[in-house]
Formats: sequence, C-alpha cells, structure tokens
Amino acid sequence: MSGTPEEPVHPSAEPVLTERHSSELRDCSAAFRAARLAMALVDQDGTVVAANDSLGTLLGTEPAALREQAAADLVDLASDGRTWHAYREVLRGRRSRFRCTRRLKHPDGRSLWAEVTVAPVPDSPRVLLSVADISERRELQARLRHLQMHDPVTRLPNRALFFERLTAALESAALDAQDGDPRDRSYESYQSYGHGGTGRIGICYLDLDGFKAVNDTLGHRVGDRLLAAVAGRLTECADHYGYTRSGGHLVARLGGDEFAILVEESTGTEQLADLAQAVLASLQRPFDLAGQRLSVSASIGVVERTAHGSTATCLMQAADTTLYWAKADGKSRWTLFDPERNAHRMTRQALSSTLRPAVERGEFALEYQPLVDLVDGAVRGVEALVRWNHPQFGTLAPNRFVGIAEEDGSIVELGRWVLHTACRQARQWQKDHPGDRPIFVSVNVAVRQVWDSDLVADVAGILAETGLAPHLLQLELTESAVMGSAGRPLQALQALSDMGVRIAIDDFGTGYSNLAYLSRLPVSVLKLDGSFVRGFQDEEHANPADELIVEALVQLAHRLGLTVTAECVETSGQATRLRRIGCDTGQGWLYSRPVAPDRIAKLIGVAPLPV
Repeated sequence: MSGTPEEPVHPSAEPVLTERHSSELRDCSAAFRAARLAMALVDQDGTVVAANDSLGTLLGTEPAALREQAAADLVDLASDGRTWHAYREVLRGRRSRFRCTRRLKHPDGRSLWAEVTVAPVPDSPRVLLSVADISERRELQARLRHLQMHDPVTRLPNRALFFERLTAALESAALDAQDGDPRDRSYESYQSYGHGGTGRIGICYLDLDGFKAVNDTLGHRVGDRLLAAVAGRLTECADHYGYTRSGGHLVARLGGDEFAILVEESTGTEQLADLAQAVLASLQRPFDLAGQRLSVSASIGVVERTAHGSTATCLMQAADTTLYWAKADGKSRWTLFDPERNAHRMTRQALSSTLRPAVERGEFALEYQPLVDLVDGAVRGVEALVRWNHPQFGTLAPNRFVGIAEEDGSIVELGRWVLHTACRQARQWQKDHPGDRPIFVSVNVAVRQVWDSDLVADVAGILAETGLAPHLLQLELTESAVMGSAGRPLQALQALSDMGVRIAIDDFGTGYSNLAYLSRLPVSVLKLDGSFVRGFQDEEHANPADELIVEALVQLAHRLGLTVTAECVETSGQATRLRRIGCDTGQGWLYSRPVAPDRIAKLIGVAPLPV
C-alpha cells in the first residue's frame, strides 16, 4: 500500500499545553492580587467578581468583602446620569474605555480623590475596574490653582477666577431655563441643576478715587496695605449684604485699584443698591495703616438683571460703563445701569465713528429759518441749520451731533461745508430775485473752527467763489465763545468784521455777560436767548421782570450800534411786545419752522409775514 503515513501524536502534548495555560492564569491572578494599583474584575451586570488587596486597602475593607457588590456603588458611578450611562456602555461592550474622577469617603472619615478607569478585558465578557488614588496630585493642583487664581496682595480671587465664576453662574442660569433631562448635562452643571434660585445676577464694579496719589506720595508698600484693608471691608459688606438663600457671592480684585462683587441669585436692584451704599459707607471710615491714617472713597457701577440671556462680556461692559458714569457724575457715589442712557451713549459712539465720512458721502443738508423784521414783517435774512440724514437713525438735528463734531475736530470740515453751501444758496436766491432786496444768511460757527482752521481765509475764499457780498453773510458765535476772546479768536473776528461780514452773538443772556467788554468786540448783532421770550406771554400772564430785562438789553445794544434779534417767537403776543420795546427782528415758529431752500424762495418778494 502506498500513501502518506500519519504523523504520530506525542502522548504528552495536550497535557503540556493545558499545564502552561493554567500556569499563566495563576501568574495573572498572582499579579492581580499583588498589584499596587487598586483593581477589580466586574461582570456584565456590574457585580464585582474579584478584587485585589490594593482596592481593599483603598476602600478600607477586605478584598473578599467586595465580591458580589455593585462596583458602581463602591466608587460612586451612579451619582449622575452622564457617568452612569458611560459606565453601562462599557459593560455592554458598546464603548472601549471610560474614565472619571470621583471623591470617595474612606471608612475612617477622610475623603480621597480617585481616578476610576473601566475597560474591557480582552477575550472575556468581564471588565477591569481600576482605581488610582490621586489625592496628593489633586491637593497640589488645588494649591497651584489657588496661587494662579488669587491676588497675592489682597488674597482675594483675581480677574481670572472672577470671570470663571461669573461664566459658570450664567451657564447654570441658562441650564435652569431649559427643558430636558439633566442626565444629558455635564457633571458640574448637573450638580447645580434645578436649585430653584431667583435667576438673577448682580455686580458691583468699583475702583478707588485718587488711589494713585497714595502710591505716589506714600509708596507702594502703603498702597498695598490699603488695598488689603479695602479687601477686608469689601468682604465684610458682601458677607452681610450679598447673602442670598440659594446663591453665593464673590469679592475679587480685578487689578490695580479695581474690585468687583458678584452676587449670584440676587433678589433685585434693591439688594445691590444696599450693598453699594454699604461699601461706600464702609470705605469712608478712615484706615489706620502702621501709623498712617488714610481716607479714601470709591466710585461704583451697579448692574443687576436676569441672568438668562446675559453674557459675561455684556455684563462687564455694562458695569464698566456704569462705573464711568459714577466717576463722571462726581465720584464717591454709586450709579445703577440705565439702558436708555447706555443706548444714548452707544448712539453717540456710532455717530462719532461715522461723522467724518458722512460729510464726504453727502449725508448732510441745510434747512433755513426766516429772520423777520418786527416792524414791517419782511424777511431780512435766514439762519442756516444743518441736518444729518443718517442712514440708520434718520434725520438728526444739530444738537445730536454738533457737540460730537466739536470734540473730535470734524466740526472744521463740516463747518466749512455748511458755510459754502449756505453762501452758494444765498447767492442763488439773489440771482433768482434780482428785483428784490437780497436777504442775508446767518451761519453758526464753533470756536474750534477759529482755532483749528484759518476761518478768515475760508470765508474770504468762499465769498469769492460764490460771489456773495460780505454784508450778506452773518456768522453766529455763542456768548461763551465771544466773551473774553483774545489772541487769535479776537483777531479773526476783527478781520471778518473789517471784511464786511456781520458777527452775531447767539443765545445772548445765558452766560456771564461782560457788558463793558461787549463794546470792544467787533459784534453787530445780539440774538436774545429764547428763555427771555418765553416769559412774554399774554398781558395777564406776563412776567414784568423779563420785559424790563429785555428792554434794558435792547436799549443798551442800540446805544452800542447793535441790532437785536429775538429767538423762539411763537405767538403774536410775544411779537407785539418785542416790537413795542424796540427789538429789531424775530425768529421762531410764529413765522416759520426751518424749511427747505425752495420754501424760502417763495417768501422772497411776497407779502410780509404777520408781525
């Protein structure tokens, strides 16, 4: 017979393999028991099958006593939904590994921090649970974090910790406002979920008035002692007035002499107002610092609102803005955030940033209000009033943007445009009505235009370009700008007057009028402030003092060779009385509101307006 012979089987081959496998198992079991890392084998139901000595020592019991116990109970894996779900996924083989940190209670009463890892055992339905004691590491991390998150001078929380706490409080409020299962949230959020608070938050943001002077005169050592003493008083005030039933508070030094008090779950603006007032009163008490007796004050910005929908950035911007208001209002006070005032500030910033390019884009226009002769009712001139046709805010009157233009210097460019446009329009009216008496145009001039530009050269160039006669141009300056003028402003006014341009003092009577100085100024017109005219009601309700004052001013002006214009004339009774005491011209809604140029053209050469 032929064929391949069968290979003989060694009679001891199978027993040898089995013995080796058993040996490896014994070695693994011995390693498991001897390992310094606390471990346990857990079945698919979450029950401990075996535990080593290290786990027994860590938990303060015998390893045998841990068998048949639920592993989740031993290391607190069922205390929140997210952790419990992840643990169950590993047991079911749907997740390869899970790790978390837990704070465990030892039978002797002490607490320890443990890092728990759960991972499947290869080729086995069981999982390995390992527990590492990380208490020392956590303690070191806590010390380092405390140093990182606290101010070394005052030992208060610093800016980083303040913003962390503020952000956490806002996130907690956002979670409370949502519907859904809390197990879907993070562990930290879960802990604070559903605590039933007020849903509000408050901030007192303050800095010390004049603290720099303390550092400059007494040195930084005394300054640091003062900051530490201030921190102590702020903490006392916060402990008393910042307490809420379900929330907490935090006093922090944000840097320099700036501090903040965060009140979580505040009860309303009254609580924050009481806290701010208590802080002011506390800081006003003198400080005794190693023989130095110091007194300080503070300015405080207060913000209190619903936490949901707010952000840390928005809250601190509001607090910073309100602190600025407190300082601008006179310091040593607290100010509550006002949305309307803030909206006005934001609008002002928006206008400031777009004012210069708005001139180039042609967003400005002029309207004109007649100046009427009080004797015959004829229109003698017009005042040019600038309007800003803003693409976002609509048509804006001068009081909304002229002050901004004066601050940032754009009034020079804007003023030049107004002057050129008004003179060109006045010349056009003159051309369109050659047989009628030409009317003059009055243009407001800011004092900064005199300082920051060559106003005389600008006026001369514009008059030459437009062909308008100098006597048909009147420049109005406020009383405060004209009175006491010296140097360049006075020289400019004199040069313009010598050129033939008329100079008018606007809103006369509102400032500290220097009547003796008035005779030495190159002024030709006084425009009485409307507050005088408003007192000129009917005979029954008239104020005799107002009439006596106006009459004296008119007589004085006439003796000095000046004409007088009354502003804000709204009734025929006012016009009658002004005419009776000798006022020359009137301006106001009795005759016309500020109107477009074509409306003025219709008034030239027609029947006089009623006087």
